[in-house]
Amino acid sequence: MIWNKEMECADRDTMRALQLKRLKKTVKHVYDNVSPYRKKMDESGVRPEDINTLDDIRKLPFTTKEDLAENYPTGLFAMPMHDIVRIHASSGTTGKPKIVGYTQNDLAMWGECVARSLTMAGADKDSVVHVSYGYGLFTGGLGAHIGAETIGATVIPMSSGNTQKQITFLQDMKSTVLCCTPSYALTIAEGVAKAGIRPEDLALKAGVFGAEPWTQAMRDKIETGLGIKAHDIYGLSEVMGPGVSTSCDENNGMHIQEDYFYVEIINPDTLEPVADGEKGELVITTIAKEGMPLVRYRTRDICYLMREKCACGRTTVRMSRVFGRTDDMLIIRGVNVFPSQVETVIAKFDKELTMNYKLYVGREHNTDTFELAVELAEGLAIDDIRFVEALKGKVEHALRDMLGIGCKVRLLNEGTLPRSEGKAVRVEDTRKL
Repeated sequence: MIWNKEMECADRDTMRALQLKRLKKTVKHVYDNVSPYRKKMDESGVRPEDINTLDDIRKLPFTTKEDLAENYPTGLFAMPMHDIVRIHASSGTTGKPKIVGYTQNDLAMWGECVARSLTMAGADKDSVVHVSYGYGLFTGGLGAHIGAETIGATVIPMSSGNTQKQITFLQDMKSTVLCCTPSYALTIAEGVAKAGIRPEDLALKAGVFGAEPWTQAMRDKIETGLGIKAHDIYGLSEVMGPGVSTSCDENNGMHIQEDYFYVEIINPDTLEPVADGEKGELVITTIAKEGMPLVRYRTRDICYLMREKCACGRTTVRMSRVFGRTDDMLIIRGVNVFPSQVETVIAKFDKELTMNYKLYVGREHNTDTFELAVELAEGLAIDDIRFVEALKGKVEHALRDMLGIGCKVRLLNEGTLPRSEGKAVRVEDTRKL
């Protein structure tokens, strides 16, 4: 199903013409109404009338999370507060949250984006959408909520936590679509199995999962554990929230809502564009937001773009899954390490290990230490010393092959590590303390 065929299936000339029109309007909007943007553009020697083609976007300066921190709380708002009807926020690197303001039109746009996303997952007005993202300043819960209401579905605003109650509602309300983080979906699947509930006894058909990077191996476990088709959804609070892009049934990248977002992929070191299919940092320009438009916002997320038409019929450009973040990358003994690489190794031992793990990075005697704590699969015991030592050796060898450095492995009984009810915290790096 396709929610908005006119936009989602538009030919390239039509889409690019609309993007240019909206880009020019956005650039003028921020130049006229946001003094930090006007200052940066003046310093770069570019004015709104210099934007005559989509390629001219490269003349514009980047926006970074540091810009949001420096202009906290509302210095990047482009509309007066009496036109701002909603505030959301996400955590910031300086201790101050990143504040985002939405006008009524912004909320309508957000609802449209998430309506398209849920429709990609098969939702319609007869669906029961179970939202287990957190509600509040975090955009996940209310983002999924507004999209479900836009398509006329029944919404269950569960928020996160209290997994047993979640499962009760999934059963009793016959929920058909689950929205949450992938790590919490695993927690729910684990609870379903422990309760002796078969996936086929649930009414669930699809899941829409985002807010953190996840691997194909996690997708496979979620789909098997809950008996659903799992879909990626991407977004970030600064840009809008969930719904910037979503995967369709083809599971071959996430369709970007190009009529609202213009995307680029750059080399994070040189800041130059990279070719389609090449990994780099995703840069997003909002081309229809009123309250807080962002121009060339460096997301720090690593992915690549695909422009060929999808078999689902949509023509919008697709982004790959997010492989990690440039600011989440760990440099251990001079080697670049992403948590997703570790997760890929764990998934190879799916009969022996669960996906519940945590990485510990520290420093002793001026040397980095690196340890993986991961749980054994249900039914396996930590006191089987011969088995545990052999498994540790295999996992450590696989990690060295994948990462190029050694990683000490600590195996734990199933259920030892805390379960995630939102974004999973996978890394504890005490070198930064």
